[in-house]
Amino acid sequence: MTAKHYLFLFLFIFCFSSFPSHARFITGRPSPTGLLSDGISTVKNLPYLLLKPPVSAEESCEQSYGFLPCTTTVLGNMFLIIVYGYLMYLAATYLSYGSELLLEILGPGIVGGLFLPMLGALPDAMLILVSGLSGTAETAQSQVSVGMGLLAGSTVMLLTVIWGSCIIVGRCDLHDSVAIDGTNTKGFNLKESGVSTDIWTCYAARIMAISVIPFLIVQLPQALSSTSGRHLAVLIALIISLLMLVSYCVYQVFQPWIQRRRLAFAKHKHVISGILRHLKKHALGRLLTDDGEPDTEIIRKLFETIDENHDGGLSPSELRALITGIRFEEIDLDQDDAVSKVIADFDTSRDNLVQEDEFVEGITKWINEAKQTGGAYLESNTGTFKFIDHFHQQRKREHALLGSEEQSDEVVENVENPRWISIKAVLMLLLGTLIAAAFADPLVDAVDNFSEATSIPSFFISFIALPLATNSSEAVSAIIFASRKKQRTASLTFSELYGAVTMNNVLCLSVFLALVYVRGLTWDFSSEVLVILIVYVVMGAFASFRTTFPLWTCSVAYILYPFSLGLVYVLDYVFGWS
Repeated sequence: MTAKHYLFLFLFIFCFSSFPSHARFITGRPSPTGLLSDGISTVKNLPYLLLKPPVSAEESCEQSYGFLPCTTTVLGNMFLIIVYGYLMYLAATYLSYGSELLLEILGPGIVGGLFLPMLGALPDAMLILVSGLSGTAETAQSQVSVGMGLLAGSTVMLLTVIWGSCIIVGRCDLHDSVAIDGTNTKGFNLKESGVSTDIWTCYAARIMAISVIPFLIVQLPQALSSTSGRHLAVLIALIISLLMLVSYCVYQVFQPWIQRRRLAFAKHKHVISGILRHLKKHALGRLLTDDGEPDTEIIRKLFETIDENHDGGLSPSELRALITGIRFEEIDLDQDDAVSKVIADFDTSRDNLVQEDEFVEGITKWINEAKQTGGAYLESNTGTFKFIDHFHQQRKREHALLGSEEQSDEVVENVENPRWISIKAVLMLLLGTLIAAAFADPLVDAVDNFSEATSIPSFFISFIALPLATNSSEAVSAIIFASRKKQRTASLTFSELYGAVTMNNVLCLSVFLALVYVRGLTWDFSSEVLVILIVYVVMGAFASFRTTFPLWTCSVAYILYPFSLGLVYVLDYVFGWS
């Protein structure tokens, strides 16, 4: 049965359940006369069958929108949470699918950087918004813990359970601390199998780590045991969170352009290192003097070798022949662009020819640049210097870390029937938005009623259950994408996870802080913020400063999830810390 059929089935259940129903409450009242038994008065309450005291005749629930079903029973609310949660899952799925179709037509840029990240966080934002809008300030204060549970639960689940699962399904064999695409001969070896990402994924993780700043600001008065500045701290955190949201969207808009510029620069550096290595090889390792300085005589002889027509200048065609002969097989090199950049580096006279003195001066400059990154390789080893080879390996690795140019393509071509795809994308986005807006409030009410019926704090229900509904489609697509076992797909997968967490921290937190400030609610979520910070410190340290993740790192992520839940319970409900 497809998702559409399930949707119709659930809507039918809602409509059927919304008809008014009446029942007689059964009580344990004794018979007025004591002589006649009605078959009820002798029934005793069995406490081990009750999750809370019996519901009184006056106790009732309020229907959402005046017609959607509600209940005060445990099983009834559990059923409603499942139904409404599934509808929120459908909303997230439609938003995700519509975003992908729109991205297919319009590419990254403004659409991919501005609108799509917000749409991905829309279900969470809707749930957080309605959790603090209901009824009086006292009611909102009790229900707002649902929003905080969702915010913390989504962040923790993405960075622990989903992150660790992507490591497992995307693992490849590690060679020299780099994952080899498509290989998996090491099985579940904790050190010799894992995942590698590009440097842009590290940047995404660092941005994610920075986005935790509003949490620190709003928590500062409680850390200082101050009560006077809490409302002001919420306002300052809200302003900073909104500024970070705008900054992140601007970065997302320009990130493809930045990535292409960085990749082009890395390619040029790779060409430089390749030419130096090629010249060193043809000079029989005598490109440098005994004291490590460029040997100008050898460089001039190499110039004469490259200058095929011996006219005293290297033309673009002669430089192209040099670059072609080097064979940069590991990168997708535009030879004409490489030639133009070499000429721009060497040709100081601007006559589109590289004269002998310009060639010597340019090669000398390149050698000195390579020496700056040489380190221990600057020392002579059996009469040779290794810093040129080291420089070449560094540039090769830098290019690999930046990823392929396919990731930064902004123009999407060869899309069949773009008008129909655009209409379909807009309809999917509208449907997802409407479902999220319509069923967010009933879901929050169901969670609150379930919490009252079971005496389980609503925070824990929303921490565990709601992220499964709002992040399931994102989690499944991330795991499927990671299973392709390539560095590029792994980079995209983890970048999406870090981006989702960042959007939680800037968009969803902005909504939450706005509710707290506008409605005058109390910020008493110290333990929740502490858990978020612990997860950020551990996972952020992994993600921000390394590009290879051995299989053992997933165990750290998996341990963090139950640890986070247990820590909140101990701090809030054992020590009463808020």
